[in-house]
Formats: sequence, C-alpha cells, structure tokens
Amino acid sequence: MIRFADEITRPQVRRMWKTVFGDPDDYMETYFRHKYHDENTLVYVEEGKVVASLQMLSYGFTFCGTEIPIIYLSGVSTLPQYRRKGYVRQLLVRSFEEAAHRDVKLMLLVPQEEWLLKFYDRYGFAQTFDTGEEELPSLKALIEKHPGDLLAASKEFDDFFRQNDMTIQKSFDDFHAMIEEAALFNFPEKRSLIGMARVIDAERLLSLFAARYGGKSFSITVHDELVESNNALFTVADGKVDKRFPRNESDVPDGQVAQPVLTTNIRELAELLLGYHTSEKKYPLNTLFPEKQPQMHFMLE
Repeated sequence: MIRFADEITRPQVRRMWKTVFGDPDDYMETYFRHKYHDENTLVYVEEGKVVASLQMLSYGFTFCGTEIPIIYLSGVSTLPQYRRKGYVRQLLVRSFEEAAHRDVKLMLLVPQEEWLLKFYDRYGFAQTFDTGEEELPSLKALIEKHPGDLLAASKEFDDFFRQNDMTIQKSFDDFHAMIEEAALFNFPEKRSLIGMARVIDAERLLSLFAARYGGKSFSITVHDELVESNNALFTVADGKVDKRFPRNESDVPDGQVAQPVLTTNIRELAELLLGYHTSEKKYPLNTLFPEKQPQMHFMLE
C-alpha cells in the first residue's frame, strides 16, 4: 500500500536511507533537517513495514524565461530483500499523479550511477543535463566574502544563476542547506551534474514554449506510456497551443494542423523542450527547438 509518511513511518524512512545509501550520519542529519517532509515522502508499506520510498523535493526552475515549480526526486529506494517486486514503479507512477495534482509540470532527478539512466528511461525520464566542465562558484568564497551575512551570500549566488534559462533555482533555505552540507566535506569543488527530466504536463510546457517563441509553428503527436493525458496531438501556432486527443493528423479537420507535423515520445519531448543537444537533431527539429545548456547543481549530492 502506498501512502505519505508520518511520524510513525518517518524513522523507518531514515533507517532505509542509511541501509541503502550508507551516507554519514552528519550528512543525513543535515538532509533530513532541511529537506525531508512527511507530506513530500511516499512510502510503500507491506505488513506494517516501510519497504520502499521516495521523496519529492520542491524547487524552482527557469523554463523558457519563466520560473516554474518542479519536483526533484530524491531518496528513491527499496530495502534489498524487497527488490524486483515493482514497488519503485508503483511509487514513481503515484509521484507523477501527485505532481499533476500539485500543478507541477516537470520532474527532475540525478542518477547516482550510470546504470540508472536506463532504469529511469523506462518511466519516461530522459537525460537532459550534462556533467559540467567548469567549476561552479565556490560556496566557501561566497561566505568568506560576506562574513556573518548568509543572506547577502545567498543573494550573490542567486544573481549568478537567476538569468540562466533551463536552470534549477535555489531559495535562501536551499542555500543554507547547501552551505551546511558543503562544510561537512570541507567545501569540495563542484560542477554541474548529470541529470534527467520527466514531462508531467506536455500541454502546459508546450504553452510556455509557444509563448516564448511566438513565431514557431508546428504540430506534434506525443506518446507517453504512463501519463495518459500527454497522449495527444498538440498544435503550436501564434504563441498558443491547441490540444487534440485524436493523435493522428487525419483525425483533425483540414487547416487545423500546423505544418510540419512531428511525432515523438515523452522522453524526446523533454530533450526538445529543454533544448538538450537539439542542434544535433534532424531537420526540422534542429530549427524548431533552440539549443540550451540546462544546468542542475548543488543538489546535496
């Protein structure tokens, strides 16, 4: 049975984290104090025991010049003896439903190991963030520049990333947690992280894209194995989006489908909308979707 965590299951979630990930206690103390919330934690309970869980952390994300709320998946785990029973799949599908209920259009995650790229691909996630080549601003240098004024340090950090499109944005509370976590490990050098994205609401994201790029005109059929509402024919024209549940051009009256007509799956749609290596796509995708440099960083990794 899937439900949200509470004061009874919370300690079990923490013990599972320790069992599965083996993180140091001081790191776990920082993480669970700053980021953990029962209402954002889904647990799978079998015979009164939490056997799998995940956490849905809230962040802002700049998408096509507009900051939108996103969910960042963290702590996706199953106790070793309960694996290969489909519990994580059920938790992920439930998290997609919860994201839609919360009006969240996009979900992100950082795969901790390379094999997880293929694992999450099964659930509609696509790699849309690359490992950075350049060192990110030093958190230690920031707090040394603003001694005793964490708010000023946070503002300078925010100013550095705020204007970047397709980028995770951080609140002051997020920054506070980042400083505590970095201090535990003597402020290591940081670079942007490899990451994945999952489109939850194709219509809303395409609407933001259309509003940003008012001159774009095309129709695109989307296939999504797990989120039925994304299975539709979307026409982008004049800065707006028209959604039709008939998924074939022939099902729509003449003149109501913009050319060109494209077909894609939910994974490639994430790549296209986030501008991930779109210049390497075939024509006309490489002309319709501007290439960006999506960034994900300082995720308490």
